Amino acid sequence: MILCTKTFGFSAAHRLHSEALSEEDNRVVFGKCNNPHGHGHNYTLEVTIRGEVDPRSGQLVNARLLETVVQQEVIERFDHKHLNEEVPEFRGVNPTGENIAKVIWDLLKPRLGECLVKVGVWETPKSLFEYAEEE
Repeated sequence: MILCTKTFGFSAAHRLHSEALSEEDNRVVFGKCNNPHGHGHNYTLEVTIRGEVDPRSGQLVNARLLETVVQQEVIERFDHKHLNEEVPEFRGVNPTGENIAKVIWDLLKPRLGECLVKVGVWETPKSLFEYAEEE
């Protein structure tokens, strides 16, 4: 079994705000990230897949195919967008790093199937959020 992780980048804005919290609680919990106008990040996305190496190509997956799937399902949807306002998957979902990782998983899983192992979203150089289904 081989694992392969590819990285991708996108830039997006978001506002951390929960309808389940009061305005004051949102300010306390999310601090400056609760700015009503939002704030932005240059995200790094890691997509990890697994499988057997194709004996003909020597590869786990066609790199161009994986890049096309991520481009169509994630980058085109998220890049240079305000996640709260422009991305339907975040209507009613607070776009925290944790939720961004889960939404990306849900977008990729139908196209990548069982070979998808994990999605990682670096929001800052110090903050990595990972989503993987339990086995």
